[in-house]
Amino acid sequence: MSWKICVVGAGKIGQMIAALLKKSHNYTVTVADHDLTALSALNRQCITTRQIDAGDETGLAQGLAGFDAVISAAPFFLTPAIAKAAKAAGAHYFDLTEDVAATNAVRELARDSDTAFMPQCGLAPGFVGIAGASLAAEFDTLDSLHMRVGALPLYPTNALKYNLTWSTDGLINEYCNPCDAIVNGERVKTAPLEDYEIIGHDGVEYECFNTSGGLGTLPETLAGKARAVSYRSIRYPGHRDILKLLLTDLGLGQRRDLLKDILETALPRTDQDVVLVYCTAKGMIDGALREKSLINKSFARTIDGQIWSAIQITTAAGVLGVVDLMRTGALPTRGFVRQEQVKLDDFLNTEFGQLYRAGEVTPQNKAA
Repeated sequence: MSWKICVVGAGKIGQMIAALLKKSHNYTVTVADHDLTALSALNRQCITTRQIDAGDETGLAQGLAGFDAVISAAPFFLTPAIAKAAKAAGAHYFDLTEDVAATNAVRELARDSDTAFMPQCGLAPGFVGIAGASLAAEFDTLDSLHMRVGALPLYPTNALKYNLTWSTDGLINEYCNPCDAIVNGERVKTAPLEDYEIIGHDGVEYECFNTSGGLGTLPETLAGKARAVSYRSIRYPGHRDILKLLLTDLGLGQRRDLLKDILETALPRTDQDVVLVYCTAKGMIDGALREKSLINKSFARTIDGQIWSAIQITTAAGVLGVVDLMRTGALPTRGFVRQEQVKLDDFLNTEFGQLYRAGEVTPQNKAA
């Protein structure tokens, strides 16, 4: 059965989601935004649009009426309003937010809902939670699960070794907000930019450190089942130290608007990017201490003659893979739904999840 989808937000990720849905015979797509210029660009691609102001609660609910599902690709601070309007319209709700407070608001809306609410469905949180939960499930007793994700320029040229590839607001939240984790068996909040480590893959050295939001609901799901669970962002070496200078020494962590202006003025955007997902778990299997890793490395690529960045592809595929599973009855259709309820193989076999297969999801095993 074909689903009618409304994508709220006509930015880079919203455009990618719409392009993928337009190709599928299982969906019809409409993109809603207040920005007529952005909508006009989509109209030229024969994608249906409508102008909606997310700040108008009544108008937003009316605009979402008649859709089977709503996908919010809007800024995180609009999440509660869009989720509330989706509930009023009787539509299933999905979003990409990494913001913990916004996710809690969605969870409250889901408590008595006749439709499903599934936030945090992009890359991280999103696909990484599906991959991490799948890895954890392979152990008889789980000791630790460490998940790391980086959206990086292929050709770094500045001191930060970084280009903007996605939402600047979301990036700043990751760097500044407390991080969920399990440490010594207890759910805790850890400081961003800490728990520094160096990893290597394909001959490239990377640094990793705590950032906020990437774990989604995994700390709740794994509470009492693991000694240590963490999420860290992957960057090229040297990035973290410059961030500490900006955020702590210069105080820009307390002046986020100024920090956003500096980053967007100084750091160009790029579509020449790479997304690296690097999950590692350790625990007992058949009486032996084992370690397993799952690695996925995705690059920008051309789809139907248009170049899309790796972060656009992986984020859009993340949300559309779970939308497809819900449409086909593989996921609950009422209440709050977590990423870790998704089976990795099921996700990868959807028409959208298959885009991750180009990144070669690679399980690696070794005895500890």
